[in-house]
Amino acid sequence: MPDTDHSPSTSIVVLGGGTGLATVLRGLKHEVGVRLGALTGIVTMADDGGSSGRLRRDLGVLPPGDIRSCLVALADDEDLLARLFQYRFPGGEGLSGHSFGNLFLTALSGITGDFHQAVLTAEAILSVRGRILPSTVSDVRLRAAGRSGKIYEGESAVGQSGERLERLVLAPDNPPAFPAAVEAIRHADLILLGPGSLYTSILPNLLIPGIRQAVADSRAPAVLVLNLMTQPGETDAMDAVSHVEALHHAIDDSVISDILVDTAAPPAMLLESYAQTGSTPVRVDSDRLHQLGVRVIEADLLDGGPLVRHDPDKLRAAAMNLLAELPTPSLDKADDD
Repeated sequence: MPDTDHSPSTSIVVLGGGTGLATVLRGLKHEVGVRLGALTGIVTMADDGGSSGRLRRDLGVLPPGDIRSCLVALADDEDLLARLFQYRFPGGEGLSGHSFGNLFLTALSGITGDFHQAVLTAEAILSVRGRILPSTVSDVRLRAAGRSGKIYEGESAVGQSGERLERLVLAPDNPPAFPAAVEAIRHADLILLGPGSLYTSILPNLLIPGIRQAVADSRAPAVLVLNLMTQPGETDAMDAVSHVEALHHAIDDSVISDILVDTAAPPAMLLESYAQTGSTPVRVDSDRLHQLGVRVIEADLLDGGPLVRHDPDKLRAAAMNLLAELPTPSLDKADDD
């Protein structure tokens, strides 16, 4: 059982984007104030697809979509207000496809003149447990080079490249990290990377020098939560070792201490359905991972529904077990302040 001695001051930081980040936050929010002192989601700002992409292009705002999903995930009661934030307009000139939450955050950003202040206001309205921070408040774009030499501009294009990527960068180079995100990482007891899209959710955060350095300097273990399935166009045929090597290529190869992998096998019929889209289970070679200096942590993480996805409560249990392995917080951490 997790050690409840950690409850008053322990902190978990999760880096990512998309549905994966929202899933793990949805589970962990129930520990805030119980066995967790703080929970922070740090969100990539490279999204350029869907409603977020349209708002970026039309209004020049930071992409609100992943922030919105994480706010809803952390809402104390994911009922009316949360459903309102997720409501997507089915039609209407200029409105079709936009979510109310995206428009709300965009409007708040215009009123306050500050994207983070807009997020803070939304957090208060939704009574969230934990907090959501952008990894940067700069207008950044993702760019990648494939093995073929082809250049992919923008997160949407990178996620549909269909080939192994050799280089991933942000434009402009070296954007400043959001200071509060750096502070959260610096004071974390446990850092989770993912689950989520490797090249378009996890790595974009680590391409920001301040975020990357904060993770490297932190005494908290950095744990990769491995995706359950490969993502067609982005991680085709990539196994767990390839995921770790991609992270090592972006950051110091001693940073990733552990990898959390699922042990539950999805039903064969479900896997057959995914195979038709080119998605297969991410293979785990424990021996090769150990050779890379990464500890493999196994747990049943599958939610058992009609989709192959992580269960929020099982992720919570696994994360809290990892936290329980750590030494009881001491004054050493306070000395950093």
